[in-house]
Amino acid sequence: MIGLDTNVLVRYFAQDHQIQSAKATTLIESLSDKDRDKKRGFVSLVTLIELVWVMQGAYKIKKSDIVKILTLLLQTREFIVENTEVALQALSLFADSKSGFADCLIERTGHKFGCQYTVTFDTDAATTSGMHLIT
Repeated sequence: MIGLDTNVLVRYFAQDHQIQSAKATTLIESLSDKDRDKKRGFVSLVTLIELVWVMQGAYKIKKSDIVKILTLLLQTREFIVENTEVALQALSLFADSKSGFADCLIERTGHKFGCQYTVTFDTDAATTSGMHLIT
């Protein structure tokens, strides 16, 4: 298994740099869960958050396309995503709300660890991700 940094995933999905995108594509297309000689790619939760921020911020990718990218990463067997179950729950919240993916992931992670609720000053996060607004 090999860890994948955010910039590798960005180059793969954005296909915006001739040399780096080609290298990222070659690497990602070489990942496999079937052949012991090949590798699976590990994606951390931090990498998922950074990927969303970069794709939405720098590349202005629509939320619906971000949802497709995250769904692909979370459901493709060649990738191992840290805490997949929580990431899937956060993705479900994100897809149907005004909250950012990071807020949804923060709330769902707290829930997993037994938090009664997560507090925030962010009105959108409080009304759509299940967080409680501090007033």
